[in-house]
Amino acid sequence: MSTTITRNNISSGGAYEEIFGYSRAVRVGADIHVSGTCAPVTHETSNAYEQARAALEIIGKALVDAGGAIRDVVRTVVYVREISDADHVARAHREVFGEVRPASTLVQVTSMLRPWQKVEIEAYAKLT
Repeated sequence: MSTTITRNNISSGGAYEEIFGYSRAVRVGADIHVSGTCAPVTHETSNAYEQARAALEIIGKALVDAGGAIRDVVRTVVYVREISDADHVARAHREVFGEVRPASTLVQVTSMLRPWQKVEIEAYAKLT
């Protein structure tokens, strides 16, 4: 007997989702995968902390839209353009995930889609 697992694609309405062909998040069964998320263009002049907080707000909304919450996150992957921004991004991450304490990786990358972007964050959640 086979079991059908439902797939639900969640869109944030961003124009690049259609151009690139991706979803902000995808829920399959009890798993939610949130795509790499940057701050919106309204944060073009924001610092790394503010951009991280904005990205985490988008991630939080995507999780809720998928039937989850921040408390369900089990892993994050954080990309920073400048390693000197790591402490600022870590502060934002701790403020959101301090009680959750997901497994996490932070790496420096040489560039991002837009030259003003300082941080991009992925999240993976497991519903229980």
